[in-house]
Amino acid sequence: MGFAHLHVHTEYSLLDGSSKINEIVRQAKELGMDSLAITDHGAMYGVIDFYKACKERGIHPVIGCEVYVAEKSRFQKEGRSDAEYYHLVLLAENQTGYENLIKMVSKGFIEGFYYKPRIDLELLRENHEGIIALSACLAGAVPRTLLAQGYEKAKEVALQYAEIMGPDHFYLELQDHGIPEQAQVNQQLLRMSQETGLPLVATNDVHYTYKEDAQAHDILLCIQTNKKVNDEDRMRYEGGQYYLKSPQEMETLFPYALEALENTEKVAQRCQVEFKFHELKLPQYDVPEGYTAKEYLRMLCEKGLAERYPKIRPELRERLEYELGVIENMGYVDYFLIVWDFINYAKSQGIMVGPGRGSAAGSVVAYCLRITDIEPTEYQLIFERFLNPERVSMPDIDVDFCYRRRQEVIDYVTRKYGEDHVTQIITFGTMAARLVIRDVGRAMDMPYGEAVSYTHLPLPPIA
Repeated sequence: MGFAHLHVHTEYSLLDGSSKINEIVRQAKELGMDSLAITDHGAMYGVIDFYKACKERGIHPVIGCEVYVAEKSRFQKEGRSDAEYYHLVLLAENQTGYENLIKMVSKGFIEGFYYKPRIDLELLRENHEGIIALSACLAGAVPRTLLAQGYEKAKEVALQYAEIMGPDHFYLELQDHGIPEQAQVNQQLLRMSQETGLPLVATNDVHYTYKEDAQAHDILLCIQTNKKVNDEDRMRYEGGQYYLKSPQEMETLFPYALEALENTEKVAQRCQVEFKFHELKLPQYDVPEGYTAKEYLRMLCEKGLAERYPKIRPELRERLEYELGVIENMGYVDYFLIVWDFINYAKSQGIMVGPGRGSAAGSVVAYCLRITDIEPTEYQLIFERFLNPERVSMPDIDVDFCYRRRQEVIDYVTRKYGEDHVTQIITFGTMAARLVIRDVGRAMDMPYGEAVSYTHLPLPPIA
């Protein structure tokens, strides 16, 4: 029997997931599964790493997200009642679905953030194409309505979602982690499926990889919510069943719903999203009339060369021509013009700009454009450390701006190149081993001195 996990949280479910991507993909392979989904809470930070890890191990990646759906409108943010939301699992069926999914997740942060990044039914209706939805866990709209308002009202909610998503794009989701309410909900979902024709899937709400990870995951929850394991009123996943179960374990849980298990693999195979890497997607620099981009870059470099070097040595001319040839052949002319543009803007506005750092300081072109202020030949800096025709990778120019006026530069770039062409990157902090021991000690209510004493013990080797 084919089975695929379609409800999976990785370490990028930042509040409550502990499964490392490589670890969980490896375990899926060892358990004999051909497909695996990623459905982190409200965000898609881990999608690229997950996709690459799956491809490396011969696992079919299913790209998704467990979104937060506002009970009212995503724009309502006034009282605690407006913070109410439901869970909904969304899986990208194709490239259109993936684009719609990332659009909704982004708008969840930009437009709908209120305690959580929320979408709403209006946004879902506008962007449902190419997406398969699952009704999610007990926090989903259908299960929660079943428990709070009864079967008929829940059926109305399910049919509403089915109408929004389109035929064969909304599934009722069965789960069993030993919670009494789930057994009650599952029986009603089976009935609902028979009466409405809505298909079923059976999932496990995976939050950690191995069964033995349950206690460590519980401590992680305490660390991230600043609670102690003995606190009564805290977030917890009881029962130790939120791990990546084998197909055999899932069949034991759902002997009465084998079709729901088989549907998971069918859904997984419908989800065909492919990512292309190493393709340039740079915006074009709008050069003055009468120039091509190459000609304009060369003109700026010639101007800068004359200004920077009172006496132009033959080797400087040769170095400049070589660098320009590499930049042109690798397709990075617009990139250099864009960087020159916003640095030139900052300097024209009296915004302090750093002299340059990193490998870009080895470029005569960057020096002539005043992107950097370090003359590379004086210090025998090597251009190939920055840009190497034998190693195709994007150039990376690190630029420091005065922290007080940095936003002005970002605003300028956004105005000139468009909001859909500008973004800021994110950095994820990880917990270092020795500091983790202190955090674990605090979560377990151990005296500080006793917890710290463990940091002096030799750490076990990494497998």
